[in-house]
Amino acid sequence: MGCIGYGSGDALVRTAFRGLSAFPLTPIRDDAVDEGAFAGLVERLAAAGVDSITALGSTGSYAYLSPAERARVTRLAVGHAAGIPVFAGVSALRTSQVLAYAEQAQEAGAAGLLLAPMRYQPLSDDEVFTLFEDLTRHASVPVILYDNPATTGFSFTTELYARIAALPGIGSIKIPGVPADPGKAGKRVAEIRAVVPAHVTIGVSGDAFAAAGLSAGCDAWYSVIGGTVPVAAQRIVRALDEGEPERARAESDRLAPLWDLFASCGGSLRVVAAMAEELGLVQRPCLPAPLQGLGEEQRERLRAVMAALGLDR
Repeated sequence: MGCIGYGSGDALVRTAFRGLSAFPLTPIRDDAVDEGAFAGLVERLAAAGVDSITALGSTGSYAYLSPAERARVTRLAVGHAAGIPVFAGVSALRTSQVLAYAEQAQEAGAAGLLLAPMRYQPLSDDEVFTLFEDLTRHASVPVILYDNPATTGFSFTTELYARIAALPGIGSIKIPGVPADPGKAGKRVAEIRAVVPAHVTIGVSGDAFAAAGLSAGCDAWYSVIGGTVPVAAQRIVRALDEGEPERARAESDRLAPLWDLFASCGGSLRVVAAMAEELGLVQRPCLPAPLQGLGEEQRERLRAVMAALGLDR
């Protein structure tokens, strides 16, 4: 691996980290990656024309996979993406492991690397900065800063965004959901935009906040539902592309019963896993033990929501 440096004129950074980035599940069957089902999920995303595919994010259960499984998942994603850029998660507890995963991902053809600061012991800002510094020094493709405090237990400050974004090789920042109020959302995105280089894109996560974040000026949506039901996610993105933020917000509001399920079922992973199972895209159960899927009562609620929203086909 070799050091990279990206400036505001770099075409890849300007274009790759924009639009809808779909996060597919990594389905597990008999305690191993269900490679056929995963390839099918990626092909589904490619056929839908998503802007990028992010393998091995939190939706992809990266923390539960072995090094060999991670390498295989990345190769499968690149091989079945039909030329759509694939970003690969490389998060791990130790820096040496992060660098090893990064090398694997690059060898497999990943166009970008997604890094969240995994932790067992609490991490300081300086420790997280050094982690990103080490990765960007060794990487040969751009890096996405992955801010996911609900999962990692680490919260980035705006000042830390600025320090890391100034490193050569940072392509995008994946931020948590923005405030629902349009004025407050715009202010938050503007605060981040003011301290990061122009070539570093800002991507919103937390699907319920996607319309608000994109309307407030985010460049990308790093999407959970985009990895399983991409057409539903694309309706929001296309409305904004066509200059109709109110239509985007209305589409997000239409999906509110799904967002409510995310909140009441302990997050999005179990819900989208059950959605994929109900659609016949993966075998049931598809999550790595000890994670368990939805119970029957929750699953009945999901079936009703999917039918009402037209997501059951």
